[in-house]
Amino acid sequence: MNRLFKVLFSLTFTALVMVSATSCFPVKGGKEADKTSHEYYIVTKVVDGDTFVIDDGSKKGARVRLIGVDAPESRKTGRKEIGYYGKEAKEFMTEYILNKRVRLEYDVNKYDQYMRILAYAYMEDGTFINEYLVASGYAMVMTFPPNVKYSELFLKRQQEARVKNRGLWGKTVENKIEF
Repeated sequence: MNRLFKVLFSLTFTALVMVSATSCFPVKGGKEADKTSHEYYIVTKVVDGDTFVIDDGSKKGARVRLIGVDAPESRKTGRKEIGYYGKEAKEFMTEYILNKRVRLEYDVNKYDQYMRILAYAYMEDGTFINEYLVASGYAMVMTFPPNVKYSELFLKRQQEARVKNRGLWGKTVENKIEF
């Protein structure tokens, strides 16, 4: 019983530390206008189906992790294996956003524990990339409070994708999803 208590305590403590770490980097200022960048950035690299690099003027660029979505892994890394539909998700993102301009919108936290920018991303034509990935079946909903601004929208789009067997939910997705 004592060993079980220690394991549960350790797991709880680790979870609290992780939540605290991700909450340490709030967006500066509290105004809604400050949370949306009106600037567009060129996407210079696609890391995965939910992560990419933008040209922010620095030598390496800045990594952006899309909020509220999780695409399957496209490559084996450390503990993670290649996920079902992971390569397709990365390929889609590469074709869709590489060398194109995106606008970022932030939620409560601007950075994660890996110092990636946490953002909702939009194409110049207004397409909401996070939503489009879920609606097309290239990603699933994954929310971490307090960054939950669009979680209900993402859940609705995921349900639609599952019903219509899109992407990782079944049949191959068409090129364009209409809402």
